Amino acid sequence: MPEDARPVKGVTIYKPDKCYHGYTLFGHTHEDLRLGKGLLAHMYLIDMEGRIAHEWTAQTAVQLLKLQPDGDLYYMTRDRSNIDEAGLYKIAPDSSVLWHYHCRIDHDFFPLDNGHLMIHCIVDYMAPELGPELRRHPYFIEIGPDKELIWEWHGEQHLQELIDLVGLQVPIDWQARAEEELESRSAWDERLQRASPREREAFKRRLIRRFSFDWAHNNTCQVIGENAAAAKDARFRPGNIVFSYRTLDIIGVIDRDSGEIVWAWGPGKIDGQHKPHVLANGHILIYDNGTRRGWSRVVELDPLANRIVWEYVGTPPESFFSAAISGAQRLPNGNTFICEGGSGRLFEVTPDKEIVWEFRSPYRGFIFGREQHSIYRATRYSAPGWLRGKS
Repeated sequence: MPEDARPVKGVTIYKPDKCYHGYTLFGHTHEDLRLGKGLLAHMYLIDMEGRIAHEWTAQTAVQLLKLQPDGDLYYMTRDRSNIDEAGLYKIAPDSSVLWHYHCRIDHDFFPLDNGHLMIHCIVDYMAPELGPELRRHPYFIEIGPDKELIWEWHGEQHLQELIDLVGLQVPIDWQARAEEELESRSAWDERLQRASPREREAFKRRLIRRFSFDWAHNNTCQVIGENAAAAKDARFRPGNIVFSYRTLDIIGVIDRDSGEIVWAWGPGKIDGQHKPHVLANGHILIYDNGTRRGWSRVVELDPLANRIVWEYVGTPPESFFSAAISGAQRLPNGNTFICEGGSGRLFEVTPDKEIVWEFRSPYRGFIFGREQHSIYRATRYSAPGWLRGKS
């Protein structure tokens, strides 16, 4: 979309009597190699009117951010321009680096109450279960305050559980998967609609290579907290871990003690999802991207019944869509905060699906190889005590 055709930026909807009042955290990375400036990331905490209440900066790319009660901030970077800088950082309110853990972090991490960190990483090696080629595998680690390894989990060692739980077919037919994606996306993707047969075939070959290499593309590492489902079903007890295999349209739960995948759901029901996590009521909130169908939704799933009990869809459906990134958050007042990442749109909806707050990012970030207004993910926080007294 041309710059002058973009919707009005900043806060465009604000109904104070219906919102959950707090501060919204998000970031973006600017890169201008032509001017030799390298990377500069800005991380913003904005109030309900879109004013910047606090800002952090970093000389590296940033993706996921998590604010701590004292104003310290965790952020992750997969900076491919400087592999030595990759990993997880903790910075102070003045942006000074307090801590850095170097790893091949990917998509998500989760700070635990005991000071440990659960981190999703990636590892590349051959796994006989998936064929003779080099593959990228999900790898979860828990580290302590001194960076010591507490726990680890390798995704490729647990394929049998997915076969049993959701009927995963191994070996996976990547050609059929790529053909399905090509056909589905052709219904809404103008680039594919204009593409010649040769270009479409090249696109399919790229999909096959990408899917077969990054076979799971896990994008979630959420540790389950106290919730109503745990008393009825130990699979959802606190401490277990939620994952999200985007390539396979599967979400699931890892038992922290046994390492087994004890629950899984999704194929044929969700499409390229992000950030599933267990709510206090025991349900699972999911940003269902709809990468193939061309429109997104947010769904609340009752995992004990495997039934969707609430969903938000745009009107018309195509008006709400991000093919990748994004997430959703249930707020204390029952509203749902949504990050439509691809367009840089953040908004809050009531249980009745009324939009009561909307923000369109005016900041140009660097993502997917180009500058745009995308936001990897955003989070709404209650008013933090350390902000009191700041102008």
